[in-house]
Amino acid sequence: MFRKLDETISVSPQIAPEDVAEAKRQGFTFIVNNRPDDEQPRQPTGAEIEAAAAAAGLGYRAIPIGHSGFSEAQVRAMQEALEAAPGPVLAFCRSGTRSTFVWALARARMGEDADTLADKAEGAGYDLTPLRAFLA
Repeated sequence: MFRKLDETISVSPQIAPEDVAEAKRQGFTFIVNNRPDDEQPRQPTGAEIEAAAAAAGLGYRAIPIGHSGFSEAQVRAMQEALEAAPGPVLAFCRSGTRSTFVWALARARMGEDADTLADKAEGAGYDLTPLRAFLA
């Protein structure tokens, strides 16, 4: 369920509160929620995931990204979350794609090479081709 991009982050489709315990067991220290509430009927709310993260002793940050695209503020927020996390991060959205994209944009801002980012994403089953121009 969790797809490793590198040693610092994995991405996932929507998680449920009960998945937080598994995330902790696997060594994650921080959860980033990239999915807006009410995107799909009956999806767990951000507040439910945040409460489960707090109960498990994990950090949590909501950076919701809708289907309209990414803003500079969202990329900056992801960069801040990655820099502040005390250990491996689990980021999730509906499929993991938005989480992968915002991670790549944030890591590019942090100086990581576009080809390296593309290779990491591809290794986890994600294609950064739509973002390549923005990763340079």
